[in-house]
Amino acid sequence: MKFIPRSFMFILTIAQIMGMVSSTNANPDTDGKSLVISGKVSSFEGEIIPYANIMVMGTVKGTYTNLDGSFQIFDLPDGDYVIKVSAIGFKSFTKTVTITDGSLSVIDLVFEESGLEMPEIMVIANKDRVFSRVPGSVTYIDAKEIKTVNPLSGNEVLRRSPGVHVVDEEGLGMRANIGIRGLDPDRSRSILVLEDGVPVALAPYGEPEMYYTPAMDRMAGVEILKGSGQILFGPQTIGGVVNYITANPPQEEEGSIYVQGGQGGFFSGLVNYGNTFGNTGVQMNLLKKRADNIGPTEFDITDFNSKFLFSLNEKSELGAKIGIYNETSNSTYIGINQVMYDRGGEDFTRISPDDRLDVKRYSLSFSHRYRFNKKVRLRTIAYGYTTVRNWSRQDFSINDTNTPPSNWTGVVWGDVEVPGGAIFMRNGTGNRNRQFEVAGIEPRLEIDHNLFKIKNELIVGTRYLFERAFEQRVNGTKAGVKSGNLVEDEIRTGNAFSMYAQNKLQISSNFDVNVGLRIEKFNYEREINRRSFPGIGVRDTLLVAGSNVNEVIPGIGFNLRPTQVLNIFGGVHKGFAPPRTKDAITSLGEPLDLEAESSVNYELGIRTEPTRWLFLEAAGFVMNFSNQIIPVSESSGGEGFGLVNGGATLNRGFETAMVIDLSNIFGMRRMKLSYDLNGTFLKATYSEDRFVQGININGNWTPYAPNWFINSAITLQTESGFGLRVAGNFVGKQFGDELNSFEPSVDGRTGIIPSYKVFDAVFSYDVARWNSRFTFSIKNLTDERYIASRRPQGIRVGIPRFITAGYEFRF
Repeated sequence: MKFIPRSFMFILTIAQIMGMVSSTNANPDTDGKSLVISGKVSSFEGEIIPYANIMVMGTVKGTYTNLDGSFQIFDLPDGDYVIKVSAIGFKSFTKTVTITDGSLSVIDLVFEESGLEMPEIMVIANKDRVFSRVPGSVTYIDAKEIKTVNPLSGNEVLRRSPGVHVVDEEGLGMRANIGIRGLDPDRSRSILVLEDGVPVALAPYGEPEMYYTPAMDRMAGVEILKGSGQILFGPQTIGGVVNYITANPPQEEEGSIYVQGGQGGFFSGLVNYGNTFGNTGVQMNLLKKRADNIGPTEFDITDFNSKFLFSLNEKSELGAKIGIYNETSNSTYIGINQVMYDRGGEDFTRISPDDRLDVKRYSLSFSHRYRFNKKVRLRTIAYGYTTVRNWSRQDFSINDTNTPPSNWTGVVWGDVEVPGGAIFMRNGTGNRNRQFEVAGIEPRLEIDHNLFKIKNELIVGTRYLFERAFEQRVNGTKAGVKSGNLVEDEIRTGNAFSMYAQNKLQISSNFDVNVGLRIEKFNYEREINRRSFPGIGVRDTLLVAGSNVNEVIPGIGFNLRPTQVLNIFGGVHKGFAPPRTKDAITSLGEPLDLEAESSVNYELGIRTEPTRWLFLEAAGFVMNFSNQIIPVSESSGGEGFGLVNGGATLNRGFETAMVIDLSNIFGMRRMKLSYDLNGTFLKATYSEDRFVQGININGNWTPYAPNWFINSAITLQTESGFGLRVAGNFVGKQFGDELNSFEPSVDGRTGIIPSYKVFDAVFSYDVARWNSRFTFSIKNLTDERYIASRRPQGIRVGIPRFITAGYEFRF
C-alpha cells in the first residue's frame, strides 16, 4: 500500500510546480475560505431538490445541494460566472452570477420545467443519485467517472464499487465474470445484469450466462444495487443488480467522435450523435473496436445502438431502442498449464489458434410512461432479443502418461517429461452452436398515497418472460472446421411469471421503511432430439421433460437520516436464483427437482458527509445460503454435465468507500485533487459437512472469493484542462477449487491464486476552445505478472503493460 503516499506526493508536486496550490494554510473546513455564493435549489412547484449538481463553468468549482436543497461555493475571485444546475429528472439550466469585492451572492435557483426522460425502469430512484432514500448499499458510477477511468475493459469501471470482484478472462471485459460479496463470479450467473432495465443474459432464467456484456465505452452510467431493494427485479436476487445505463436523447444537438489506438493493433472508435426535433428525441452511437494481439486475444466488434423518445402528449412518453452487436474473436477455453507458467515466456501462447467465437445480438425494446395524475404513474417496458453464440474449439488431450491421442496433429504444448504436463492438440473440433430467443413485458404502477396519514410510495408490477434456447454440438473431423457430425441437438424452453409490490412508508421526514414482496413462478422444459447413448452411440431421439420452480421472496429495508449529513440504512431479504434448465433436467430427460438457490441476506450500513471534503460509506453484510449451487459448467472448470451439488455456505464481511477532497483541505483554488478508496473484507466458506473426493470441505473458502480486495485512486483536475488519474487495484489470494488446493495442479486448473496488485495511469488534456480532449493511458503501469484466473481450462495471465492514446472531438 506504499502506492498511496508516493502517488499523492507525486501529484502534489506536479500541482506545486504548476503554481496552483494556495499558500494559505486553511482550516480543513471553512477557516481561510471566503463564501461567495450560496442559495437553494427547488422545482417550479416549490419542491426542494437534494443532490442537484451545481457547477461553476470554466472552473473546477462545484458542489451538490444538501438534503434541504441548500448549497455553498467558496473561493472565487471577482468576476462574472455562469452557474450550471442539473438534476436527474429536470432540464438543466444556467444562470449568470457576478462577484464584486468578494461579497456574498445569495441566489435561489428554480427548475422551471422537467426534462423529457426515457420512460425506463431504473434500479435507483431517478432523483436520488446519492441514495439518501435507497434501501440498501448502492453505487452509481456516472459518465464523468467512466471517462476518467478511460477503460480498456469495462471491468475497470465495475471495480470502482465496493463489494464487487471481477475476474478477467481475456482482459477486455467482453465476457464479464462478476462476483458480489464473495459469490462465484463465473459468467456472472449469480448477478442480475440489465441494460436500461432490460435483461441481457442469454436466457435470464434457464441460462443466465454473460457471453455478451454491454460495452462500457458507450455507457452514460452504471448502477449497482446490493441491498433489499433488489427484490423488485429478477430472477436473480442473491448478489445484486448491475444496470448499465446508456445516454438518453439530449434536449439540444450534441455529438462526439472518440478514437483510440494502442499496442497490438488495438483500435477503438466511437461516434455519438443526439438531438431533439420538436417532440421527438434521438440518440445514436456506433462503436468499432478491434485488436490483433492483446495478450493472446484478437477480436473485432461492431456495436450500433439507437434510442428514440416521442413525447406523445403532456401525460405520456414513448421510448424505443434498437441494438445490433457483432463480435468475432479467438476466445478459447484452454489456458496454459502450470509447467508453462513456471517456465515463463509463454504467458500469451495461442495454444488453440483456430478457435473462434462468434456472437451476434439483435435487440428491440419499448418503454412507455403514462401519468394519470401527479400521484399515479404507469411505466411499461416490452422487449425482445436474440443472441447467436457459436463457439468453435479445437479438441485436445491431457493424460498422466503423456500418451498422444490417435488423432494427434503433432502439436504439443508444455513438457512431455512431466506427468500430465503435456497438452496434445487433436485433429478435431467441437462446434458448440447456440441460439437464444427472449421476450418480456413488465408494467409497473407507481402510486403516492397517504395511508395511515403518512406519506407512502407504492410500486406494484408484474413481469412475464419467455425464453427459448436451441443448442447443437457439431463435431468436426479436422481442426478449425465448422461442419461435421451432429452429435447433440436440443431445445430448452421457459415461461416465467412474477408479481411484486414494494411500499415505502415515510414514518417521519428522517425515517423511511421499505417493505416488499415478489412471487416467482418458472416453468421449464428440455426437449432432446439427438444425443449419444452409452453402448449405442449417437442417434435421433425424442426425450421431453419439464419441471417448475415457485418461490416467495420477501424483503424489508430502512433509511434513517438523523442529521443532514448522516444516513443509516439496513435491511434483510431473501436471495433467489432458479437452477439452470440443463442442470435441473438430465441429458436423458430425467428431472432432478433441484431446488432454487436460496439465501437470507442481511446488511447494515451508513453514508455520511461530515465535512465538505469527506464522504464515507460503510456496510456490514451476511449472506446465509441454505442451498448454494456449485457450478459444474465447463466455463467454471467443471465437466459441463452431471448432478449439481447444493450446499450451505456463509458469506460475511465488511465493505467501505471513502472520498477525500484534498484540494479543499490544502486550499487549492484552481485545481481539484481527490483521493478515493473502496475496500471489501470478507469470509465466504462452506458452512456444513459436505464431502468432495472423500474430504470434508466444511469451513473451506468458496472458489474465487478473495478475503480482501481494494480499489483506490488519486485524481487531479485543473482549470487549464489537465487531468491525471493514478489508480490501484489490490486483490488478495484466492482458491481455484472447493478443496482449497494450495499446490497448483500440473494442468493449472486448481491451486492457489496468489494476491496481486495492478496500477493504471490516465492522462488527459481538455482544450475547450477546440472542443477537444486528448488522452494517454498506461494500464498495468508496473507490468505486474499475475494469474487472473485458472478457468475455464488452464491459467489466464493478466494482460501486461498496455499503452493507448486517444482523441475526442465534441460538436
